[in-house]
Amino acid sequence: TENAELGLKMRRATEATSIEQLQAVGETFGLARPPQRIECFDVSHTMGERTVASCVVFGPEGAIKSDYRRFNIEGLAPGDDYGALRQALSRRYARIKKGEAPMPDLLLIDGGPGQLAEAVGVLKELEIEGVRIAGVAKGADRRPGQERLFVPEQEAPIVLAPDSPALLLIQRIRDEAHRFAITGHRQRRAKARTQSVLETVPGLGPRRRRELLKQFGG
Repeated sequence: TENAELGLKMRRATEATSIEQLQAVGETFGLARPPQRIECFDVSHTMGERTVASCVVFGPEGAIKSDYRRFNIEGLAPGDDYGALRQALSRRYARIKKGEAPMPDLLLIDGGPGQLAEAVGVLKELEIEGVRIAGVAKGADRRPGQERLFVPEQEAPIVLAPDSPALLLIQRIRDEAHRFAITGHRQRRAKARTQSVLETVPGLGPRRRRELLKQFGG
């Protein structure tokens, strides 16, 4: 009976309109009005190889895919997720500050207090104010519905009910950021593994590369 009741609640929440979900998100994070623009960041790599950070954007009509961005992360130690996030956020919000895109009402980061601190630090360095920031951390056994939401002004996380309209929208946005990041990472990794080292040598054209490969066999 309890499972049936929970299933019914989740179905009703899923069928809630995006406006209702945005209102619930606004209430969760103490916003004066429902957020009209939400950005979410995630980082993907394989053992530190070919790191890619993603930025997805949502509004009242859902995903705004034309505003999605990916960032190839360079110059960091393999596996430095904090550094990768910091680099992506710095690049993104430096451009937004110059007018490349509207400033979001809410910035979501896939991660806990450490990732949240990086985001807060970047916006502070860029002197950007008025953007609500939250970290979305998975639960103890990483199951959907157990997410913990971290905000700068309190140490204890916000824990919403599994059928909360706000949590369902946050999960959707977080999952989309993860999908977009891992797709970009796999594309970048595949390209790197099919590229010859000779292609990185300045001044070496296709004909000379073929001659070298023919002469030395690889």
